[in-house]
Amino acid sequence: MPEGHTIHRIAKDHTKLLAARTVRVTSPQGRFATDAALVDGRVLERIEAAGKHLFYWFDNGLVGHVHLGLFGKFRVSPGPEHAPIIGQVRMRMSTDAGTVDLAGPTDCSIGTADERDAILARLGPDPLRRDARPELAIDRLAKSAQPIGQLLLDQRVLAGVGNVYRAEALFVQHIDPRRAGKDCTREELTALWHTIAVMLRQGVKDNRIITIDRSEFPLPKGPSRRGDTTYVYHRDVCLRCASPVQTVELGGRACYYCPTCQPR
Repeated sequence: MPEGHTIHRIAKDHTKLLAARTVRVTSPQGRFATDAALVDGRVLERIEAAGKHLFYWFDNGLVGHVHLGLFGKFRVSPGPEHAPIIGQVRMRMSTDAGTVDLAGPTDCSIGTADERDAILARLGPDPLRRDARPELAIDRLAKSAQPIGQLLLDQRVLAGVGNVYRAEALFVQHIDPRRAGKDCTREELTALWHTIAVMLRQGVKDNRIITIDRSEFPLPKGPSRRGDTTYVYHRDVCLRCASPVQTVELGGRACYYCPTCQPR
């Protein structure tokens, strides 16, 4: 499932292509046809990202909602609607600047601003949003007896973090993922929030996940291999100390950590 940096990058890219334009909205697959008709031919005013959710605000007050889930993907084509349809396209949005096709999302629907608000109310603060309130996430982390590595994947606690950023941020802050949230100091949790925010912002800029300090560990020339851009995630040994990387299942996912750099 895409992490928060990908969703914010999509919002940024779609804004350039679709925002402030009249948009032709269709459903080649047919499953989205009824909803598509509600906004077809309207002006798309803005695109908003929150955690792993995308919201498309139209000039008639309706809001499109997309959650990619595990299998959802966008395909962007330059030029108007004559772009060929490839695969099962749930939603197609076209302007004179280009076409965006969506396939395989967990959710693709048109709703109201109140429905959008209800979704946001279920999410924790998103470090990439200007209106984020880090103290809310820090308070929730600090009060919980659950492992910090599990809490970071809970979108109700902190929105947008996935398996890679979870492992890498905990590594940078030397926090064992099995430690309870309530056993972390507020200073540690504040630093963890800051690290996550920095990593996510860099991910939006790079349009990929690179969590290592490139001044300390320069990227190799040419295509990156698995583990070239992370400290512990999907690595056999820790990039910093060369200790064997271990995993523990937290939140239904394998969390990578270094037992030397992240002592319990």
